[in-house]
Amino acid sequence: MPVAERIHRDVVSYSRRSARMNAAQQRAWDLHHDDWVVPLDAGERATSVAPSARVDWAGVFGREAPLMVEIGSGTGHAITGLALAHPDANLVAFEVFTPAVASTLGRLARHGVTNVRMVVADGAQALPVVFDEAGITELWTFFPDPWHKARHHKRRLVSPELAGLVASRLAEDGTWRLATDWDDYAEAMLATLEAEPGLVNRHDGWAPRFELRPLTKYEQRGLDAGRTIHDLAFGRR
Repeated sequence: MPVAERIHRDVVSYSRRSARMNAAQQRAWDLHHDDWVVPLDAGERATSVAPSARVDWAGVFGREAPLMVEIGSGTGHAITGLALAHPDANLVAFEVFTPAVASTLGRLARHGVTNVRMVVADGAQALPVVFDEAGITELWTFFPDPWHKARHHKRRLVSPELAGLVASRLAEDGTWRLATDWDDYAEAMLATLEAEPGLVNRHDGWAPRFELRPLTKYEQRGLDAGRTIHDLAFGRR
């Protein structure tokens, strides 16, 4: 795997939350952690990624298959649905909150999903470290924290730096799919991705709703509040 410049996440795109699990989450964690959670060497923070971290994904999954990645998988609604829709793909989900990962493990088990591996780490920082260039078939970034206040916009996940990294990691026919229910973040995403020379918009502006993305409670809350869901789909130029 070629050595790539690491994305700097000194200003992270997430805030600290409690790592305490409820009984169901702890049970799912205990049952499935060893099989479905991939450990990574950490950097300065528990969720950061050491520059020396490496993963043999074919070895982890026990097969060669298209690699699909979600950054910020939450409690696993999207990754579970997408894995069911893509049984012939290997799916990797990054999530920094262990209770959410535990909930995802339980959801995967209930649906009989076996082609997902979880990583408790900063997915943006992991991209240039544990994935080959042109190695990702699909990347999903659904409803990242919008960080509403202007002074916090620097913490937003979608940035010029990340856009450049994604462009290098997408396969030639790969796609980066994004969604948000906040207008200003949507406009910022669109401008950032269209400014990246390594990416090309697959649509004229906004993309139609990604039909395989399940309607989650989070998205429904946005709709109920009268917000517009904006989808984007960019490929490698």
